[in-house]
Amino acid sequence: MKRRNLVLTTESARHPFRASLPPHVFIVPKEEPEVLQSRSQVMTDIKSVFMISCFGVLMSFLSAIQP
Repeated sequence: MKRRNLVLTTESARHPFRASLPPHVFIVPKEEPEVLQSRSQVMTDIKSVFMISCFGVLMSFLSAIQP
């Protein structure tokens, strides 16, 4: 036989569908803090993206002026 809760809805849920969900659905798992990158790693990434972008613009410019 299926066991049913006495209260079938959650009072804090504003939407009828959310109110019909069981309480364990609303438990939010704790997230582990992400490892922060060091400032030098971030600057290295920014420099790499800048250099790749400049190289791409230079190559497109050079290919446009060749006959």
